Amino acid sequence: MRFILHPSAFILLLLTSCATQQPLSTPKPVKLIPYLTQTLQTPSPLTPEGLVPLKTPLPTSTPFAYIVQSGETISGIALKFGVSIDDLIAANPEVSPNAMSVGATLKIPSNPDNPTGEATPTPVPLAVQQIECYPTANKGMWCFVLVHNDFPDSIENISAQVTLVDSNENFIATQTALLPLDILPPNMSLPLSVYFPPEIPLDAKPQVQILTAIRLLPNDTRYLPATIHNTLVEINAEGHYAQISGEVHLPAESKAATQIWVAAVAYDEEGRVVGVKRWEGGGIQPGGILNFQMSVSSLGGSMTRVEFAVEARP
Repeated sequence: MRFILHPSAFILLLLTSCATQQPLSTPKPVKLIPYLTQTLQTPSPLTPEGLVPLKTPLPTSTPFAYIVQSGETISGIALKFGVSIDDLIAANPEVSPNAMSVGATLKIPSNPDNPTGEATPTPVPLAVQQIECYPTANKGMWCFVLVHNDFPDSIENISAQVTLVDSNENFIATQTALLPLDILPPNMSLPLSVYFPPEIPLDAKPQVQILTAIRLLPNDTRYLPATIHNTLVEINAEGHYAQISGEVHLPAESKAATQIWVAAVAYDEEGRVVGVKRWEGGGIQPGGILNFQMSVSSLGGSMTRVEFAVEARP
């Protein structure tokens, strides 16, 4: 077993939104490689293939149906498909979010940020650093769009339209991708995520267009200055699965937090995003600590590191 030590704590502005749950089953127990996680890195600037200029029209996304599986919750399904819990509940008024039955059919709103098609503000020009898509065993597809905030202010409500086309540029499907958290702080990268349900051809390739991105005023009171400490990631020998733990600290001078989210982003050796997971926890009093544990699976190659972001709201 090898140990790689990295700085164990870093400060982030706090964030919220939806990201992805992994569709892979949990691997059998294997030998794990523990290491302390490092501060979020900034990949090299690039212009990825498939990035579409804002003025170019893309096909309109449409809702689709999903069958509730055993053990799933409304928040987990919202996270899986990159929509907010409120949008998911609004699209399914006949379904009780606290008593969903296995086999129930949910309508997944695929364009929750603009359901009526009205004009939206021009988004902040974010740097899109990579676009990666991975087919799943059931012929679906996950896509990740890594964006970076070069501005001095945090950016909120980031979304992108991801459209899949075949090798002849024929339209296959389109969905809206969202961050795992609501805010992207300055000098930081996070991936937007979206899942395409079956059946998606293996030759499908993505076209991406940023839809929304709004700069925040400094010291926005909706977000609290939490930090992550003492993180530990144990990756299995094949790099397909990781167990994660750590602590969220809230400064003594802060207001109390009622909602804590931690996003974990898995990268392979080449710096490609291969998995994203979000953990949801309860509140923290000023000066308090909240422990978190979760797992993340790779949808692509072997993961070599996992990085974190945290969100807290009063």
